Amino acid sequence: MRKITVRDSFRYHFDNIMSKGPIALIGWLFIASAILIAIVSLVVVTFGVGPEGKGTFSEVAWASLMRTLDAGTMGGDEGHWSFLLAMLVVTFGGIFIVSILIGVLTTGIEGKLEQLRKGRSFVAEKGHTVILGWSSQIFTLISELVLANANQPHSCIAILAEKDIVEMQDEVRTKLGKTGRTRIVYRTGSPIDMNDLDIVNPQGARSIIVLAPEVDNPDFHVIKAILALTNDSNRSENRYHIVAVIRDARNFEVARMIGGDEVKLILAGDMMSRIMAQTCRQSGLSVAYTELLGFEGDEIYFKEEPGVIGKTFAETLMAYSDSSVIGLRFKDGNLQLNPPMDTRVENGDKLIAISEDDDTIHLSGATEYGVDATAIRTKSPRPISAEHTLILGWNEHAPFIIKEMDNYVPAGSTITVVCGNGISANLSLPQNGNGHRPFPNLTVSFQSGDTTDRSTLEDLSAPTYDHIIVLSGGEEAATDPQDADAHTLVTLLHLRDMSDKLGHSFSIVSEMLDIRNRHLARVTRADDFIVSDSLLSLMLSQISENAELASVFQSLFEAEGSEIYLKPVEDYVQTSRPLNFYTVVEAARRRNEVAIGYRLQGQSQSVEKSYGVKLNPEKSRQVSYEIGDRIIVLADN
Repeated sequence: MRKITVRDSFRYHFDNIMSKGPIALIGWLFIASAILIAIVSLVVVTFGVGPEGKGTFSEVAWASLMRTLDAGTMGGDEGHWSFLLAMLVVTFGGIFIVSILIGVLTTGIEGKLEQLRKGRSFVAEKGHTVILGWSSQIFTLISELVLANANQPHSCIAILAEKDIVEMQDEVRTKLGKTGRTRIVYRTGSPIDMNDLDIVNPQGARSIIVLAPEVDNPDFHVIKAILALTNDSNRSENRYHIVAVIRDARNFEVARMIGGDEVKLILAGDMMSRIMAQTCRQSGLSVAYTELLGFEGDEIYFKEEPGVIGKTFAETLMAYSDSSVIGLRFKDGNLQLNPPMDTRVENGDKLIAISEDDDTIHLSGATEYGVDATAIRTKSPRPISAEHTLILGWNEHAPFIIKEMDNYVPAGSTITVVCGNGISANLSLPQNGNGHRPFPNLTVSFQSGDTTDRSTLEDLSAPTYDHIIVLSGGEEAATDPQDADAHTLVTLLHLRDMSDKLGHSFSIVSEMLDIRNRHLARVTRADDFIVSDSLLSLMLSQISENAELASVFQSLFEAEGSEIYLKPVEDYVQTSRPLNFYTVVEAARRRNEVAIGYRLQGQSQSVEKSYGVKLNPEKSRQVSYEIGDRIIVLADN
C-alpha cells in the first residue's frame, strides 16, 4: 500500500478546493489576501517602519489593501526602505491574487453563460403552457397560443425538447417572428426524464402539450412522457391538464389508461379521416373547420347565461346578435350539439357558442329580429343517389377515410383507389370473418398506377366521379415530406388542366403535409386543402386552453349526431333579395338545424375573403344570396 505523504494530502485537499467552483476559489483568494495584508501590516506596525502619520494597524492595512488591488498605487510611496519593501511584497502578492481572481471570474461567467445556453435552469413560472417535445407542429401551435394569449398581460410558453436551445430560438424567430406579450422559454432536456421535466415546472402549468417526435413509433415517446408526468412521486396534489396526439389506434387505450381524466387525447388517424370524409363531399368545409379551430377569428366558448334560464334552445338561437349558439353543456357535465329545439335551459347549464372572444358573448336584449317570413322556403326532399369517389394515392389515413365515408354515402356508392401498389393497399383494409369488406354502403376497388402520369388520370375518366381525394404521403413522405407534397401538386395540376379542357368541374380535396405548400397549391384551384399536422396543432391549442372542447370536437367530427354541412341557400331562403341572418337562422330552426354562417360562391377563390366562408356573421346585417351560395349549418344529415 502506498504511504500517504504530506505532499499527497496537500494536493488532494487543494484539488478538492479547486473542484468546488468559482465561488469557493474566490473565497480562498479573499482569505489569502487577508492573510497577506495582515502579515505585512503586522510587520510594519511591530517594527515601526511605517511613514509618519500611518503607524496604526488599520491605517497600514488600508494602505496595503489599496496596493493589493491597484499596483500603480505604490508609485507615490515614501518612507523607510523596509516599508517600501513591505509594500512591494503586498503589491506583487496583489498582482498574483487579482490575476487569479480575474481568471476565475472570467471562467465562471463563461461557464454560467454556457450553462444558460444549455437551458438547464428552473422555470419559475405559474399558469404557463408547457410544450414537451419538438416537431414541425410546434410552429402552428406556438402561433395559435400567442393569438390566444394576445389579451393577457403576462403569458408564457415553456418548451422542453432534446434540442439545442439556440437552434430552437432561431427556428421560432425565423418562422414566427415576434410573439407579442407571450414570452417563450426554451429548455434542453428529455420529456421522458422526471428530473428534466421538473425544469419547466409542470406542476405550476395551466396546461401541458405533449408533441409526438418525428420518429418511428412516436406514440411510445408520448406514452412515456405521460407516464413520467403522472407518476412523479414529487408531484403536487394539483391535477394536470395534459393534451396529446396518438397516431396508432392500438396505443390509444394504453395512453388513456395511464393518463386517466388528466389527459385529453386526439387520435390522429381517426380524427383526420373523419375530417377528410366530411370535407370531400362538401366544398369549403375545410375552410370552415380551419376558421373554427383557429384563434384568429371566432372560436367556441362556454357561457353560463342566467338570462336564458327557462327558455328553449330554439329561443337561445336569437338571443345574441354577434354570437351563434350551437349547443348546450348540461349541469351533469354532458353536452349536446344542436339538441332538440324544445330543450329547456336549466340553472347550471351552459350555452356552447361561437364568438369572437369569451368576453364578447352578450345578450342583445332585442325582442324584434326583422325575420322576413315570406323569404323562408319550405323543405323539399332532394333525390338520394349513389356517390362515386376517386382516391389518388395511399397513406395510413386512407383505410380510416374509407371506413368513415361508408357512414355518410348512400347504399350502392363506390370508391376507386389508384396508387403505386394497389395490391398492398388492398391488403391493408380491414376484413370480416368471411374475408369480405365490412362496408355496407360502399364497394371499394383498387388499381395500380402512377397518379402523376397524365395518361393514367385520363384513363380513369375523372368526370364520372362525384368526388376526388388526392392523398399525400406513402413512400414519398417517409423519405421527404416536400417530395410527397410535390407529388401531390403535380397530380392536382394535371386534374385542373383536364378540368379546364373538358369544361367539367371536379370536386377535389387534397391532403398536404407542409402548411407552406398550401399556398403554392392555390394555383391548382382545388376546392379544399387539408394540412393534417396543422389541423391537429389547432385542436391541441384549443383543448389546451379549454379541456371541455375535447368533447365538443369529438361530437362535431363523429358520424353520429350533428355535424357541419354546407347546404344550398335556395333550400332555405329566396335568393337575390337582401335578408338579415336572423331570417336564415329561423329558416334552419324550422328544419331542426342551427345556422352558423354562409359561403358566397362569388368569393370562393378569394384568399382575402376566406374563400367566401363567413362564420358567425352579424345577424342584423343584410346579405343578398345567389344560386350557388351555401348556408353553413349544424344538422343530423
